[in-house]
Amino acid sequence: TLKSTWILHRLFSKAFHAGALPYDLLYHNGIEAFSRGDYTNVVRYMEKALRSFSEVHETKIRCRLKCKDQHSLDRFLTDLQLFDVILRRAACLNDCTERKIGPQSMHKVTEEVTQDFNRRVPYNYLQLAYQKLKQLDKAAAAAHTYFQANPEHVEMIQDLEQYKALEGVEERHFINREARPHQATFSAGAKLYDKGEYGHAAVLFEEALAGYYQADMKCRALCEGPQHFEEQDHTLYRYSLYELISDHYTQILHCQHECIRDLATRPGRLSPMENYLPLHYDYLQFAYFQENKLEEALVCALTYLLFHEGEEFMTENVEYYTEILGSGGQPRQMWLLACKHKPLEHRAPDRTVNSVRACVWVCVCVCVFVCVFTGGPLLYDSVRLVLNSGALNGTQRAVFDDVISEDQCSELQHLTATIAGDGYRGKMSPHTPNEKFEGTTVLKTLQYGYEGRVPLGSARLFYDISEKARQIIESYFMLSSTLHFSYTHLVCRTAIPGQQELRNDLSHPIHADNCLLDPEANECWKEPPAYTYRDYSALLYLNGDFDGGEFIFTEMDAKTVKASVKPRCGRMVGFSSGGENPHGVRAVTRGQRCALAMWFTLDPLYRELERLQADEVIQALQNQLHWAQDHINPKDEL
Repeated sequence: TLKSTWILHRLFSKAFHAGALPYDLLYHNGIEAFSRGDYTNVVRYMEKALRSFSEVHETKIRCRLKCKDQHSLDRFLTDLQLFDVILRRAACLNDCTERKIGPQSMHKVTEEVTQDFNRRVPYNYLQLAYQKLKQLDKAAAAAHTYFQANPEHVEMIQDLEQYKALEGVEERHFINREARPHQATFSAGAKLYDKGEYGHAAVLFEEALAGYYQADMKCRALCEGPQHFEEQDHTLYRYSLYELISDHYTQILHCQHECIRDLATRPGRLSPMENYLPLHYDYLQFAYFQENKLEEALVCALTYLLFHEGEEFMTENVEYYTEILGSGGQPRQMWLLACKHKPLEHRAPDRTVNSVRACVWVCVCVCVFVCVFTGGPLLYDSVRLVLNSGALNGTQRAVFDDVISEDQCSELQHLTATIAGDGYRGKMSPHTPNEKFEGTTVLKTLQYGYEGRVPLGSARLFYDISEKARQIIESYFMLSSTLHFSYTHLVCRTAIPGQQELRNDLSHPIHADNCLLDPEANECWKEPPAYTYRDYSALLYLNGDFDGGEFIFTEMDAKTVKASVKPRCGRMVGFSSGGENPHGVRAVTRGQRCALAMWFTLDPLYRELERLQADEVIQALQNQLHWAQDHINPKDEL
């Protein structure tokens, strides 16, 4: 529009001498140009927006590192000294940033715009614009770059296949414009290592390490900005100065801890490469050994043990190198190694009235005892939290392991094979014609157990395990009122042989549990026929010996996968049931996938009727057992 163009012109003029343009306005102008079909200006604005975004981030990194070095907190200070350093650092940051990119107020953007740039959405607009302008090499590069951050985006997968088939598009055009040098160098080193070219491989691994630590330093610097306090209403926030500082600093530490995960996640993957940083030192110690550089090999082996203390094979290597050299050595003294990349260790929560907070011990180069929302107690010693909301790239979601044992998994799985029917009004394939759907409910199982058609102990186990799951969800999400069952379903999905080769559907389509998902409108409508009274959901898996069947969380578009969970015995996914957690199940292409599915409500008016009846059955069975115990014939005891 004329008005936005005029505002943009004024801002551009103001920012010109500082050398930075507001990337959010450039981005929105690019979107407006796209809606008009003005693809030349789409390219113009989007490319400028990407350059501005990069410049703003690099400026923040340089200024934060510079001011942190000039005004250090590396010594014990009195309160006045502490705040003097903080104020001086803040003044340094403002001065440095404004000289480089102009007033910081010009570069404040919404969370939505930030997310779009983190997800590389501008590249999606660019690939479409370049395609319209017949610049197919640039379109392929933009599409490939977008795909690296969105590997599950179905439409982009199809677009890339179309580009590969077009005349004039070559393999070299598919470049990642946002590639991370340390990952590319590591991959190149691993290829040379596999070929036995150990000398050249060692050079690349050392270069990859230097790049990793540089990228980690930048990532941590970017964390030192404004923070979002999830689960806290700041209109009601009435804590003291030191609690505010503690909460803010904890958010920074958590962000910095996530840098480890982020830097180890390779292009096209949703999860980080396991043991990524220590693996550099493992490769290096063997490469140096092959090159007869035993002193360097010893140093790298000792450095590896900082991450995995006492690991047998590396300890033996250290002993061998030491014996050959006739003396020991020291690991590399890098500041990051003190963290050892350990996950957060959760402690008992501190419940408060106005906010949901829990104490957590965070180790990210420095260890402090502070409070931040990490979930409530898990109630059972065997149960482990393995992924929280942050690791699953969302809110109000978590994954737990060892909720039940292997024997309990097997016993519950056997119930579905024993009881005919599916628990879904007789539909054998309610979600896809390529799978058979079988299941049962708590009341039906107890009924069959009472009649002797299934072991009564197995039926009771079904009842008890679902109650255990309910307690864990209620406690972990720290709910202030009782969580009631809304529906409980023990269900198995079995791949139908001969129908899997050309399959491209999901085992369970993307949906939300208490609202109607509308991907086109980017909304979830909380209205009938949705089960609007459902508040939390949980899936307890009984097995993992099948192909496919991963549980996935997506964006509201029902296309972009945010997290993927591989089922296994005793693993449970818990999450809030609203539009914040769209989810589905990938196709089961071989074998049978079994799970205990549970939906909960905070409204007692919508308690599951069958559950209430099952409660009465359990009570009756217990009364019967007590009566039998009180009326034992003394002769029978003998």
